Amino acid sequence: MIEIDTEKAAEVVDITRRVNDAVRETGVDEGICLVYARHTTTAIVINEGEGGLVADLLEKLSALAPPGDGYHHDTLDENAHAHLQAALLGNSKAIPVEDGRLVLGTWQRVLFVELDGPRQRTVSVKVVPC
Repeated sequence: MIEIDTEKAAEVVDITRRVNDAVRETGVDEGICLVYARHTTTAIVINEGEGGLVADLLEKLSALAPPGDGYHHDTLDENAHAHLQAALLGNSKAIPVEDGRLVLGTWQRVLFVELDGPRQRTVSVKVVPC
């Protein structure tokens, strides 16, 4: 399990190293790693962690589902936009494991996306041997 303290309403946190550490701790050499965000207003994506791309991602999500756009759910807690944005991205990713490490491309990173922060968040990491 990975604990993340986010600092902004919307932000992207690179958790690649922490996921790799969790994989290594299992001792599994070959398998599948499931990375799962345990919140309905967060997401997990695999992409480049470059600052400009991260800003583009957050700006595009805000354009697709902007805050305060008359959502029904906003009558409860004014975060419907965050739920919709998270639904677009998804809350989990399955990543191959080889030689006890995540199999990622050169620029690929495991990114946690906060969409309703700041909050304390939890990401589950499970590794299934193959």
